[in-house]
Amino acid sequence: MSAPSGDRPLRVVGVSGSLHEPSRTTGLVRTILDTVAERTVADTTLIEVAALGPSFAGALRRDEVAPEVERALQLIESADLLVVGSPVYRASFTGLFKHLFDFVGQYELVGTPVLLAATGGGERHALILEHQLRPLFGFFQALTLPTGVYASDTDFTDAELTSPDVIRRVAQTVGRSLPIIEQASLVRSTEYVTTW
Repeated sequence: MSAPSGDRPLRVVGVSGSLHEPSRTTGLVRTILDTVAERTVADTTLIEVAALGPSFAGALRRDEVAPEVERALQLIESADLLVVGSPVYRASFTGLFKHLFDFVGQYELVGTPVLLAATGGGERHALILEHQLRPLFGFFQALTLPTGVYASDTDFTDAELTSPDVIRRVAQTVGRSLPIIEQASLVRSTEYVTTW
């Protein structure tokens, strides 16, 4: 597949909402980023909430965050594709994951494709994709992709995704999503999307 604008790599930004390192969630997001980069011309960046957390946890407004957090927010807002993942924590995404997105401009993600991912202790937590993550990015009027990827603790060895079934689901999800991502990138690059 070609680059989204014909000569510019796809800007792909992954955000891991895990509060720990090493992290299964970060491993899953990294696997998705690598799979995208294998399928198309892409510049990938991974943002880890665990590393950035101390620089924005106490901030109430965007102008209070540290410079490295502002850079991360700008990367999120200018992405052609967001890959977002969180561990299930108290039946939802982590608080710091949500707090990071509290600083994203309300209309900065309009039409941006978002691939949802999550990890948890068992399959019963898989609905986080539909009941927590999808509504969050619906607020931003982002284009949440039809399929996401959920992985259980048993799908990893240490923090590396090793389950053949989940690795296959990642490949299928990326493969099915790339045409949508490419089209959305072309629309956004022509500044077709307007704010209200």
